This record gives sequence, structure tokens and C-alpha cells, in this order.
Amino acid sequence: MSKGNEQQCLRTLLVLAFLVPASPSVLSQAAPYPEQAKVSATQAAPEAKAPASTPNPNATPEQIGDSLMAHQRYQAAIEQYKKVPRGSADVWNKMGVAYQLMLNLEEAVRCYQQALKIDPKNAVVWNNLGTVYVTQKQFKSAEKAYRKALKCNPKSALVHKNLGTALLAEHKYKKGWEEYQNALADDPDIFRNTNTVRVENPASVQDRGAMNYYMAKGCVRAGQTERAIEYLRMAINEGFTTPKKVAADQEFSALRGVPEFEQMLAAQQAQ
Repeated sequence: MSKGNEQQCLRTLLVLAFLVPASPSVLSQAAPYPEQAKVSATQAAPEAKAPASTPNPNATPEQIGDSLMAHQRYQAAIEQYKKVPRGSADVWNKMGVAYQLMLNLEEAVRCYQQALKIDPKNAVVWNNLGTVYVTQKQFKSAEKAYRKALKCNPKSALVHKNLGTALLAEHKYKKGWEEYQNALADDPDIFRNTNTVRVENPASVQDRGAMNYYMAKGCVRAGQTERAIEYLRMAINEGFTTPKKVAADQEFSALRGVPEFEQMLAAQQAQ
């Protein structure tokens, strides 16, 4: 895998897969999705197909907005959602997702906050608000938002994973790894799932190195040898760790003797 593809994979897995629409009727990105707890969206809506030649005359503005979101027409979706009575936390959340995907973070925050005024115990919205703070590098605020999400839904693997990422960005490596382990306990496949939508990678090189290192540990726990090796290679390249430290880390004992792992270490040591 090329360096560019590795960085794209990192953006996809660590940052851009955090958005969680609040309702199964939303398809906020154009790709097939697993259930909410695994990545960033609920299951794809049954109507997530190319628009029919004749629009459904009985579709509500919210349903039209959902269809537009499925085709990444975010501004048009927002205009439809604005036609819905403003008492729905789900609709405010959907608008927040649309604004966030357009990188209008100020409006995204406003929408999420409006949703939380209506439903302050909505874990999905707290999670999404945390993702905005991560993008803005406000990691302490993100941590608070994720912890509030976990109070509402303690078994969300996605939120545990997102919290772990925020903690790693704060250089709280032990706590971050603990949250990654919590995520794995709730969903062993949490590190396997990816998303095709890209917003922005907010991490510094050092932060990315830390995230890659602990993502590698998560992948080892999940039995994803190839992906773990790729993350380790990036962590070494970004200066977070060294081949010697990797070889001595008991978390990676399952990789010992794997030809690709040994070759990666040898190549890194030779540089």
C-alpha cells in the first residue's frame, strides 16, 4: 500500500467514520453501511437508490432530505429538513451531519446543540458533537462530549473508539488504549469497518503516529494481521515508536514469526 493510500485509510478509519445519523431512515453517505455501533451510520435506508425518474408525490420533506443525503447533495437536503417542524432532535441531527460534511462546523454545532436541547440524552448527537470538536482539535471538549454519549449508551463501541482517539490526541495513551479495548469488547469488528466519506484529518504527525500504534494493537486483538502491520509501519515512519520497541511489545507477540511483520521490522531497522 502506498503512503498516500495509507494516510487515506487512516483518515477514513480514525476521523471520518465518526458521523452517526440518528435514524435508520438516514443514509448520510453514499456507501453500504453496517449497523450504527460498528461505524458511523445506521443501516442504509431501503430507498437508498438512484432517484426514480418520477419522484414520489407522497414523500415528506424529511424523506426527500434523506434521499438527497444519500446522494451527497447536502445543501439541498438541508433545505428540505428546514421544512420539517423544528421539534425533532433527529432532524436537527441530520442537518448537523449535512453541515459537517460540508465543513460548515459552526452550523453543525448549532444544529447538534438544538438537538440536545430537545433530547439531552441522545448519545448519537453527543457523539456527533464530539466529532466536530475533534476536527477543530478541541480534544478536551470532544472527550467531554463522548463521555456524555457513553452515559447515555455505555455499550457503544463506536463512541468508545472515538473517545479513545480523542484521548490519544491529548497524549493520554494509556487511557486511549483502554477505550480502544472497551470498543473491542463491545464489538470485535470495530476496527475492521471503514467509511468512504472524507472530511479532514485533524491530527498532527505525532498524534497520527500514536493513533496508528494503538490502532495496530486493536487490529492485533481483532485478528487483522495485515492491517496491524500497515499501522505499525506508519507509526514507525511518523516517529512515534521504533522497530526495537515494537518487537519488545508483548501486545504484538501474535505477529512474531509472521513473514510480513519480520520483513517490515527488518526494512525499518535498515533505514
